[in-house]
Amino acid sequence: MNPTKLLGFIFLIFIFSSLGDAGGGSWELLLQNAGIASMHTALTHFGTLVLLDRTDIGASLLNLPDGTCRNDPLDLMLKHDCSAHSVLYDPSTNTVRPLTILTDTWCSSGQFMPDGTLLQTGGDYDGATKIRTFTPCDPSGTCDWVESSTQFLQEARWYATNQLLPEGQQIIIGGRRAFNYEFLPFSSLGLVNFTLLAATNDPEEDNLYPFVHLLPDGTLFIFANRDSIVLDYNTNTVLKTLPTIPGEPRNYPSAGSSVLLPLLSANQFLTAEILVCGGAQYGAYLNPSQQLLCSSTCGRIMVTDAAPIWSMETMPINRCMGDMIILPSQDILIINGAQQGSQGWGDASNPAFTPVLYSPYATVGFRFTTLTPGTIPRMYHSTANLLPDGRIFLAGSNPHQFYSFNVEFPTELRLEAFSPPYLNDTQSVMKPTIVAAPQQVNYGAPLTILITTPVVLTGLIEVNLVSSPFVTHSFAQGQRLLSLDSSGPVQTAENTYEITATAPLTPMIAPPSYYMLFAVNQGIPSIAAWVQLLAPI
Repeated sequence: MNPTKLLGFIFLIFIFSSLGDAGGGSWELLLQNAGIASMHTALTHFGTLVLLDRTDIGASLLNLPDGTCRNDPLDLMLKHDCSAHSVLYDPSTNTVRPLTILTDTWCSSGQFMPDGTLLQTGGDYDGATKIRTFTPCDPSGTCDWVESSTQFLQEARWYATNQLLPEGQQIIIGGRRAFNYEFLPFSSLGLVNFTLLAATNDPEEDNLYPFVHLLPDGTLFIFANRDSIVLDYNTNTVLKTLPTIPGEPRNYPSAGSSVLLPLLSANQFLTAEILVCGGAQYGAYLNPSQQLLCSSTCGRIMVTDAAPIWSMETMPINRCMGDMIILPSQDILIINGAQQGSQGWGDASNPAFTPVLYSPYATVGFRFTTLTPGTIPRMYHSTANLLPDGRIFLAGSNPHQFYSFNVEFPTELRLEAFSPPYLNDTQSVMKPTIVAAPQQVNYGAPLTILITTPVVLTGLIEVNLVSSPFVTHSFAQGQRLLSLDSSGPVQTAENTYEITATAPLTPMIAPPSYYMLFAVNQGIPSIAAWVQLLAPI
């Protein structure tokens, strides 16, 4: 063989191997047909997952039970519809139960309330001002959606973002042509004009589904298009205007993603750092035939600095429509999406099959690791959620106005899971098991857990709380991880240890809600126990 060709062949093998096996991880198909393509997904504290799609697309592939039908004279496709547009998936039995959703949840928003109820708001058409609740129950129960017929949003909310606040209420920000915010339960502040959204609007409307993160001092970081501020929502006062992020637009339809990096007790939760990755080139949405390359950059900013600046890094893979999930190990998983185009029906190509692990505390230049690629395109209208066992649950992908199957990127009804490298069999000897943990805890109170390990412990155990967000359109609304101050481990029996952590001091650090509690041994997490941070009396 020609030496030049041989070297090229070896180089290709090296590249392929680096993409496929450098960081490991594995994939599994959970369910061949969930009946619906999930546009919105949320994990309840019973370990079940709520999947939601639009209602205006005609019949799904799963019927409602016992001849139940939805009669909606305002529906665009079926006034009389006997199919489900929401399901409850139970990982323990690998089954779905159809749920009844009445009004259109297309591109809506949501988040869990302190008592574990999923509050779901807005959408399009007859759902634009709707308020819906889902109160979770044991998997054997019959809990279902409830839609209010007496209370409505003050503004139509299509592509809005929800954030749970320290007071236990939610703020709902933005939406198409909605340059304001409001609160649920309703606040005396009413409907509040919000100039950032008007200022960041452009012909593509690249300020939809704004990135919203609750900072540990109780203020909000809000990012739209390429600009961001720190807001005191009680007085509608901009406390800090941050620099414009370099590069491309980052919000819908350009579809980057964002996380609040783990909040650490080691610095008394005093610092807050935001990571924004991916997006589409400006013009990709307006000119989909060009299939422009998606962004290759991430920006990172320490919001709590006196003069914050963006520090830019380059991802190993161009990506838009990627989901960013905080893992219990404190790493960030970037998964799903495409490498060309933008969000929109048929506006993207070249699926991003390869997940990337971002290690925020590694040296610059060594933070990204490519993992084992999947095989199912997860592009427009796909979701990714952390499960209590540490896997990532993946659902959806429907880059079409209606369900379409005989096309290049078909409507995706399969459910699958990705296991990060910390779940590799070789790591099982390090895996702790939580055998006792409190179900509820007050702010600032001790939190004692009992764990067992396969071998004698040789180091400290991290105790991390991870929220359960509402995931849609490449952004996990309400996602956060808190690394708690802890003491121990104290050995109480053979390979059995007691660890005492301290719950967050205030609801500004972690708003009252249910959290997954993970014990983490040298980067290897336990299966989580659910703990409820109780609202202050």
